[in-house]
Amino acid sequence: MPSVFFSYSHADETLRDELEKQLSMLKRQGLIETWHDRRIGAGEEIDKAIDERINRDDIILLLVSPDFLASNYCYDIEMKRALERHAAGEAIVIPVILRPCDWHPAPFGKLNATPPDGKPITKWADRDEAFLEVAKALRGALKKLGAATATDDTNASGRTAPILHATATRSTGPRSSNLRTTKVFTERDRDRFKLETFEYLARFFENSLEELGKRNPGIEGSFRRVDANRFFAAVYHNGEAKARCTVFMGGGFGDGICYVNGESTDGNSMNESLRVEADEHALFLNSMGMARYRYGSEQKLSQDGAAELYWGFLIEPLQRR
Repeated sequence: MPSVFFSYSHADETLRDELEKQLSMLKRQGLIETWHDRRIGAGEEIDKAIDERINRDDIILLLVSPDFLASNYCYDIEMKRALERHAAGEAIVIPVILRPCDWHPAPFGKLNATPPDGKPITKWADRDEAFLEVAKALRGALKKLGAATATDDTNASGRTAPILHATATRSTGPRSSNLRTTKVFTERDRDRFKLETFEYLARFFENSLEELGKRNPGIEGSFRRVDANRFFAAVYHNGEAKARCTVFMGGGFGDGICYVNGESTDGNSMNESLRVEADEHALFLNSMGMARYRYGSEQKLSQDGAAELYWGFLIEPLQRR
């Protein structure tokens, strides 16, 4: 079974986990196994364990972000070794662009990145769709591996021997899928998640307003970024404003991401607020008001769930009969 190595910055651990979920079908089909440094066991030498895997795994995913490029270990050690093996035909390296960054001048910039056109995953309105593109790219790489192995395994009589990949003889043995452990999230983790969520909301609204206009004659959407912490959105029907909203961070509500009906530069009023919270496994968003009333207090919203919640408030007037 071909093995996949994740080279990433720990700042992108949440995105790495989301990607690994999207690769679940490949794992269920027995087509790949995945490895990253969080799988290093207690008492193992970290550098040695990473060296062993990056020197033998078949596909290496470079999870590219500003933090990846800034990491001396990721950039100078893992990436360098990955590209050496790629050039020697020993492994396939796939750059996965997680977040916007100046990656084209990097040594891997000549490689075809995924998602298509190197559009960062966090810039997609539907993040699952972006991770699906990565899974598709990985399937393509697996086909290439199979073809290369078949060529290498053709015997002297011209008949093709059974394809046995070099890593297939490695004994992995049965193991549990219940490998998740308790995580502790710092204030920096929470702040980064809040900022990423706000940027996701802005992209989601801008893309959704554009698509709304394309699909519905007479409907026009307007998106305006006011500053780094606030944006306006509006929907018009035959030139008449049907809905307006403001989404902002900060103001009198501290660490929340707030929604208010209408356009407002006031930071002391809101109709809804989402706050970053965490359990023992993940960061999530919790509604402080309207969503609790609608859905109950136990909702743990993802970034996509938060975007759909706020978008639902804006578009609701157009969906009433």
